[in-house]
Amino acid sequence: MNVEFIEALDQIEKEKGISKETLIEAIEAALKSAYKKNFGSAQNVKIKIDGDTGEVKVFAQKKVVEEVNNDLLEISLEEAKQINKKYQVGDVIEIEVTPKRFGRIAAQTAKQVVVQRIREAERNIIYNEFAGRETDIVTGLVQRIVNNHVFIDLGKTEAILAPSEQMPNEDCKQGERIKTYILEVKKTTKGPQILVSRTHPGLVKRLFELEVPEIHEGIVEIKAIAREAGSRTKIAVYSRDENVDPVGACVGPKGARVQAVVNELKGEKIDVIKWSKNPEEFIANTLSPAKVLRVYAGKEQKVAKVIVEDYQLSLAIGKEGQNARLAAKLTGWKIDIKSKSQIDDEVLKNDADDAITDDAIDVLEETDKIL
Repeated sequence: MNVEFIEALDQIEKEKGISKETLIEAIEAALKSAYKKNFGSAQNVKIKIDGDTGEVKVFAQKKVVEEVNNDLLEISLEEAKQINKKYQVGDVIEIEVTPKRFGRIAAQTAKQVVVQRIREAERNIIYNEFAGRETDIVTGLVQRIVNNHVFIDLGKTEAILAPSEQMPNEDCKQGERIKTYILEVKKTTKGPQILVSRTHPGLVKRLFELEVPEIHEGIVEIKAIAREAGSRTKIAVYSRDENVDPVGACVGPKGARVQAVVNELKGEKIDVIKWSKNPEEFIANTLSPAKVLRVYAGKEQKVAKVIVEDYQLSLAIGKEGQNARLAAKLTGWKIDIKSKSQIDDEVLKNDADDAITDDAIDVLEETDKIL
C-alpha cells in the first residue's frame, strides 16, 4: 500500500461518509487475520498502518518475564534490557516482524475490506433513508415477478410487493411504473428489505395528498378512510377553512383530482364524503350515493338506525352489502338500514299489538264486573 491508497481512503471518506480512521482500523484487523493465516503464526501480533504514507508494519507483542516458557509470547528481562534498559517484568514489548512478502497480501486484504465497508455503508445509507419513510409513498418500476412476488426497482434498492398486498385482479407488468405504500423497512445481512403495499388505506391517503394542494397545505384534512382494495373506497374529509369545500377540493375541476387517484388504483371507485362531528349527519353522508331520510343514533352503544326511501334501500346497502359495510368502517358505528315502508309496517304492527292489549284489558274488566 502507498500514498495513493491513503488518498483513495480520503476520497471514500468524502463520498461515502466513512471516516478514514474507521477504514484503517478495519484494514488493520483484517491484516492481523491474514498474517496469521498466511504465516501460521501463534504470536500476538499488531498491525500498524501509517495514515500518511500507507506503510504497513507487523509487530509481535511479547511480555517481559523472568523465565521464558513460550518464546512466541514471552521475552526474558535480559533480552528486553538489550532493547531498552527501561523495560521491567510485566511490560509488553513490540518487535517488528514484517515479512517481505506481506505487502502483496496486505494490498489484496485492504482492497477486500474497503469494498466490504463501502457496501455496508451504502446499505446503511439506504436503510436510514427508507426507514424514515415508512407510511410514505414511493414510485418505482416493476423489475421482475417471482412466485407472485413483485420486485420493484426504486433506483438505489428494490422493494417487495407480496401477493397479500397486491390489489385483486391487478396484473403488474415488467417495466410498468407504479406507486406503492411503504409498510416496513427491515435491516438484513444482504441490505435493507423494503416491504410495500397496494391495498393499504394509507396509499389512498398519500395519493390524495399528492393530488390535492389543500390537503398538503393542511387546509383540508382526511379524517378517516375505509377501503376494500380494488373495488371501493370511502374517504371522509374536513375543511379548517369554512370558505373551502373539502369535497370539491378533493374532487377537483371536472373531477380531475379524484380521477387521477382512480386511474392510479386501476379504476377503484372512490366516494369523497364530508366529515361532520354530528354523528347523524356524518352517517347520512357516508351512505352516499344513497339519500337518507332520517338517522336515529344511539350514542352510548354507537348503534344507528337509518331510514331511506324504498327505492333507495338497495343503493344504501350496496352490492353484497358493500356500501353499508364501508360506511360502518368509516364511522365506527353499527348501522341498521330500513326502508320507509318497513318502518311503516313496524309502526302498524306495534299499533295493532297495542290495540290487542287494550281489548284484552277491557275484557278482563268486564269479566271482573260479572264475578
